[in-house]
Amino acid sequence: MEPIQAGILSILPPVIAIALALITKEVFSSLIIGILSGTLIYSFSTGSGIVSAISSMFTIMGNEFSATMIIFLALLGALVAVITMAGGSNAYGEWASKKIKSREGAQLATCALGALIFIDDYFNCLTVGTVMKPVTDKNNISRAKLAYLIDATAAPVCIIAPISSWAASVISNFPETENMSGMQAFISSVPFNLYAILTILMIVVLSVTKLDFGPMARFEKNAMENNDLFSNEGGAGASDELAGVPVSNKGRVFDLVIPIVSLIIFTVLCMLYTGDFFDGGVSLFEGFGNCDANLSLAMGGFGALVVAILLFVPRKILSFRQFMDGVVTGVKSMVSACMILTLAWTIKGVCTILSTDVFVSQLVADSNLIVGFIPVIIFIVAAFLSFSTGTAWGTFGILIPIITATCQKVAPELLIITLSATLAGSVFGDHCSPISDTTILSSTGAGCNHIDHVSTQIPYAITVAICCAIGYIVAGFTRNVFLTLGTAIILLIVALTVLHRITVGKDSKKA
Repeated sequence: MEPIQAGILSILPPVIAIALALITKEVFSSLIIGILSGTLIYSFSTGSGIVSAISSMFTIMGNEFSATMIIFLALLGALVAVITMAGGSNAYGEWASKKIKSREGAQLATCALGALIFIDDYFNCLTVGTVMKPVTDKNNISRAKLAYLIDATAAPVCIIAPISSWAASVISNFPETENMSGMQAFISSVPFNLYAILTILMIVVLSVTKLDFGPMARFEKNAMENNDLFSNEGGAGASDELAGVPVSNKGRVFDLVIPIVSLIIFTVLCMLYTGDFFDGGVSLFEGFGNCDANLSLAMGGFGALVVAILLFVPRKILSFRQFMDGVVTGVKSMVSACMILTLAWTIKGVCTILSTDVFVSQLVADSNLIVGFIPVIIFIVAAFLSFSTGTAWGTFGILIPIITATCQKVAPELLIITLSATLAGSVFGDHCSPISDTTILSSTGAGCNHIDHVSTQIPYAITVAICCAIGYIVAGFTRNVFLTLGTAIILLIVALTVLHRITVGKDSKKA
């Protein structure tokens, strides 16, 4: 299918899908309506008709579908199920509850694990959720809060880690010059990547204080007072997909640790393998940068499942039949996530054929900007584009060449700051978009209703983004990293305090 220039109509499909999802709290129909609106625009623009719109939807779905990612999700669901049935999750939860005896400790441990798994955001979302659910459940931390902590340590951490799939993508998009390589530009951009830094600071502050606000505060209050981890006071919530499965009493802590560590080791090795590192002539960083992440995850998941069957069946913790029943149960638990991901990929494809990215980037290129406001405007544009399309990589892949050429002509001194603003805006949009892969995988990893995760996370993400926008205004006119960071951090602390008091005041009036 050849892309067309749909102009302002190109932004309608993601806007419709996101608005409907937030209003109706139902993600499947919202995405389908958004997709169909886009294919109708395409079909009528090309003179095809309604039937063509339906066929276009399934054509795009087939083109955008990633079988290896779906396979990985199925394998991970199977792995989580058999670990649960073997009693590994219960044993780990009981052990961790003796070591981590507070809500603060459980949340900080979740943040720390998320920060440690910085190589790939998909891998981060699902692994952290699997490991930390038993710990956060024991400490009455809502699944919505767990999903937020997972999401906030996925893309925001990966975008400032020099050895990660995200860093490799940024570097590959940055046009190298005699004065600066892609790696130098990436490392130089980290201190000005306000969204990543402020998000990490925010989750630490929220973990050690009780400054939650908005919908999240109600989920947390319900978890603490009513032991209900899945809903707020009036929400429908969700239930654990694996609730009711038979659990062995023979499980030990290592029955969870060994399969998860195997998953990490196998996946890292497979990333290097698919990145041709073992063939020689490729550096470690280049190996990670060139890897097929989805294929590596699928191979790592399969390896971990083999380790699990060798660990459980010979010791008679699970019979072979029970193990295979667990595999089937686990795969079924991932059906919802697979459907949402498939629809999210499809709407991204719709945005591609309607040239949504071209329309937004052209607005930037054609505008006459006051030099000092370039970083904040680029931050807002990147945020809007990433939120609408659900992809940070696609966003900075489009904008980096534009901002590089623009800054070299107009304001060379703002190149690094503007690059940071591009990356920060892209991560913000990806972080809170309902159709983002990482948002979907975070809710899946936490076992949280997807719309509950989105609705509780957006107020937090927007709060950080507003502080970042003001910070980028300061950066654009001062180019001073300490003044920029200081301003943004002070604003964030003030905002958290004020918003928490407003939420408490509203709840007390309702009571």
